[in-house]
Amino acid sequence: MYDLLIKNGLVVDGSGAEPFHADIAIQDGVIAEVGTIREEATQSIDASGLIVTPGFVDIHTHYDGQVTWCEELTPSSNHGVTTAVMGNCGVGFAPCRPADKERLISLMEGVEDIPHPVLAEGLPWNWETFPEYLDSLSKRQYDIDFAAQVPHGPLRVYVMGDRGANRETATNEDIAKMAELTTEAIEAGALGFSTSRTLNHQTADGDPTPTLSAEINEMVGIAKGVGATNSGVMQVVTDFKGSDSEFEILRQMVQQSDRPLSVSVAQHHRVTDGWRSILGTIEQANKEGINLKAQVCGRPVGVLFGLELTNNPFGAHPSYQAIDHLPLAEKLAKLRDSAFKETLLNEEPQVETNAFMRQVHKRYQDMYLMADEPDYEPSPAKSIAALAAKRGIHPLELCWEILTEGDGRNMIYYCFLNYGEGSLDPAREMMEHPDTILGLGDGGAHCGSICDGSFTTHMLTHWVRDRSRGEKLPLPWVIKAHCHDTAHAVGLYDRGVIAAGYKADINVIDMEKLKLHKPEVHYDLPAGGRRLMQYADGYVATIVSGETIYRNGKATGARPGRLVRGSQPAPVN
Repeated sequence: MYDLLIKNGLVVDGSGAEPFHADIAIQDGVIAEVGTIREEATQSIDASGLIVTPGFVDIHTHYDGQVTWCEELTPSSNHGVTTAVMGNCGVGFAPCRPADKERLISLMEGVEDIPHPVLAEGLPWNWETFPEYLDSLSKRQYDIDFAAQVPHGPLRVYVMGDRGANRETATNEDIAKMAELTTEAIEAGALGFSTSRTLNHQTADGDPTPTLSAEINEMVGIAKGVGATNSGVMQVVTDFKGSDSEFEILRQMVQQSDRPLSVSVAQHHRVTDGWRSILGTIEQANKEGINLKAQVCGRPVGVLFGLELTNNPFGAHPSYQAIDHLPLAEKLAKLRDSAFKETLLNEEPQVETNAFMRQVHKRYQDMYLMADEPDYEPSPAKSIAALAAKRGIHPLELCWEILTEGDGRNMIYYCFLNYGEGSLDPAREMMEHPDTILGLGDGGAHCGSICDGSFTTHMLTHWVRDRSRGEKLPLPWVIKAHCHDTAHAVGLYDRGVIAAGYKADINVIDMEKLKLHKPEVHYDLPAGGRRLMQYADGYVATIVSGETIYRNGKATGARPGRLVRGSQPAPVN
């Protein structure tokens, strides 16, 4: 008798093949049989009229803190993700000497918008080295699986102390030690190494990350530490500024380590075709045998503005800054006062030292009302700029109207990246490029500003079913891209496919009812911290290692998820 039987579903198996009707039998956490199955099972799910897919593998998350205090890796597990890869962008909490705890909290607070009190109260700090961090996590049970990467920021500070934090040049001895610790971490179960080389990432005090200007010998030296294990992957986020120096670093990291590397790529609003030349260079590198991929996504990288959130269009206005600390109801009352409103709309925002807010006040054409049914490819005719112009008012006044309406919980969706032409056609071209993989969802991070952990659901609702402003994508392609391809990109060859011998991570989905809800604010982090959450209808069941963790959108309380230590081999059939 099998443990679980999924009957009569339309199987989209993750290989890219056309869907087929079949039953799926699961035994001991593994897919035992796919086909017409007559044996009985302890439990069964009738998937008639539903699609059955592998669980999604999200390779770009930031649950490094959340896994230490919470057993549910939400919002990712709400959206069919069954394996999450954290430790991206060079930030995390290990290795860490006791004296550096505050420094790493500040780094994560600034880069990933996770408030200081949340991290100060939530992190148990029962580790110093990276292997000790993994040992701590391996003792816990979760709803989904996750894997960790060695983050460059903590690694550099651990080895170099203040010199590392202050971005001083690493000595040969520093590099050798960082490489040694990277090798040690991957041998202990880290999935790879990550780093950040972008000015968009700063500490809570506004300082650049410790890794911003790390030189090529440091980057290549650490990459060699990855390569010494004959395992592991590398992940980089960087600013491409038109020179070949960054690509030379990436090329050398791959060539000297013989390990794959992925780099984040999105459309910039100022240089809207810059991604084409980046992908062209990546394509040429692959023709030369250099395993270099771009991580891309299928919707705008969207910053949410609201009165309860980290940012809003009035964040640089002195009068708003004076009331920002107030509870929502009191803040709303102040904003609705006619005299206060007049002062607010007529004063100059103080943007001299705030590059992000300087951009905001130039980009009302990239802002949209976040509706109850979110539209992630909105028409430019519905932008704040266009609607304000139609009414003959300043865009800021329309922002005020939106944010002060009702209970004050309205949100404005700011398309920060990937929407420079008011269309997702470039995103489609990026996703379909042979040298890209899907990522950038950032689940677990940007708690008060970004809620993109629902990328997986959006790929099905928008790209497969609903898109009206351009071509759609085939269902088998999307499932393969979010399951098989992402799993293989990080060395997890035991999942991402529905076939005998593979890990029984599965979604049962009602495509007709699949629906994304508007993001909402929750105060359920340690110290009452705030985070954005987003739910979806249509997931009939999400299964991890053969156990159902969600049934009709409700958590079952099952905890089959575990830390995945290192690359996993494909099943032998």
